[in-house]
This record gives sequence, structure tokens and C-alpha cells, in this order.
Amino acid sequence: MLALGFIFYTSSIKQGFWSKFYGVVPALFVAYMLPAVFTTTGLIAPEWETVSQTGELIKHKSNLYFMSSRYLLPAALVLMTLSIDLKAVYNLGWKALVMFFTGTVGIIIGGPIAILLISMVSPETVGGAGPDAVWRGLSTLAGSWIGGGANQTAMLEIYGFNQKLYGGMVFVDIVVANVWMAIILIGIGKSKRIDKWLGADTSAIEKLKEKVSSYSKEIERNPSLSDLMILAAIAFGTVSFAHFGAGYLSQ
Repeated sequence: MLALGFIFYTSSIKQGFWSKFYGVVPALFVAYMLPAVFTTTGLIAPEWETVSQTGELIKHKSNLYFMSSRYLLPAALVLMTLSIDLKAVYNLGWKALVMFFTGTVGIIIGGPIAILLISMVSPETVGGAGPDAVWRGLSTLAGSWIGGGANQTAMLEIYGFNQKLYGGMVFVDIVVANVWMAIILIGIGKSKRIDKWLGADTSAIEKLKEKVSSYSKEIERNPSLSDLMILAAIAFGTVSFAHFGAGYLSQ
């Protein structure tokens, strides 16, 4: 937490060295990479060993990651989905839904296709066994590109990718995301021209944007303690029911 606090504090500085540094290196990338570096170097670790005064080797284990992945991460996913207006998304029409699911399917099958193609040229690049298997790492990328950082972490937990190699996948995620973001930002200034060239009907999207903007302004307020407690109750209450049901489903 100290490292993350330092990163987000320095990224908020608008002048001097840090402003130039984060102009080149995204703060999100540093936030992912720094803990990974600490874990790799052994500065922080889920497991470690010490030697007692009698020379006995003692193994220690931290439950921080277990607690975060089993409770905090699912709660974050619940909160992330609370604000989704499914009816409004559905009202965008079948074209938008087809585009959404096409993109999702493309991301899911992109990993296996990439592994297949690279294996023909350099099999050792896409090898690995157990937690080091490349396909496990690509599953975290798919999770990120479909649903963001929370989903990426969920895929890391589900597929058990080696956390020491996870930083490499985060690097790929950040680089690709920033390159694509640059393309999108360039396209924003020419969106009308591009829409006209493609013959795209964006009226439903514009209407939804206006609706969301108006609704946000109507309900905007500083959350009270009661609001925060209700959100926490919904998030962790859902997680508790999920754990309760998982016990029966796993039998």
C-alpha cells in the first residue's frame, strides 16, 4: 500500500521529474510492476523462510493474497457491475450487441490462435508447463481486455499463472492498451468523418450518452457513511453468498 500510495501521489504531480516520468511510463503500469518486482526480488513474498537460533529452518506464509483474491476482488467485481445499465445496453440494438460479442469472442480465441501461429516459428516461446504455461498468462490478458484490471486479476487467480511472470503480461497489456488508446484518441477528433465513411448510425449511442450524463448530474452527491456502509453490505454480502453456494456446488 505504501508503494501504491507513493505511485499515485507522484503521478498527481504536474511539474518536474515525475510529470515527465509518468508522461512516458503509465502510472498503472508502475502500480502493477513495482509489487511484481518486489515479489521477484523477495522484498515482499507470499512465502518465505527464516532460520531460528537453533538452526531450524522455519517456513512462513502470508494470507494477504488469499484474503484479497477471495474477498476483496469478488467485492470489487460486484461493485463494478452495479452501475451497468443492461436495459440501456440492450436498447442500443442488435448491431451494438453483435459488435460487443464479436469483440469478446475475438479476444478469447485470439490467444489460442496466437499460440498456434508462434508455435510454428518458435515453439519454445509459447511453451511452459504448469503455472509457467504461456496460455495461462494469455488468459489474464483476455480477462483484462474484456473486463479490465479486476477481471485480469480474477483470471490470474482462476488459472494459477506464475505471479513472478505476471509482470510480463501486465507489460503487454499496458503497451497494447496505450497504443490502441493513442489510435482511439486520434480517431476521436475525426469521429464524424469516420462514422460517415463507415456509414455508422451512432444516434442510439449519443442518446445513451446524454441519458447517462443527465442521470449522473441528477443523482450526483457526496456519499454519506450510510451510503458507504450499504455499498459494503451489498458487495461483501454477495461475496458471502457466493462462498456459501460454492461450498455446495463444489461437492
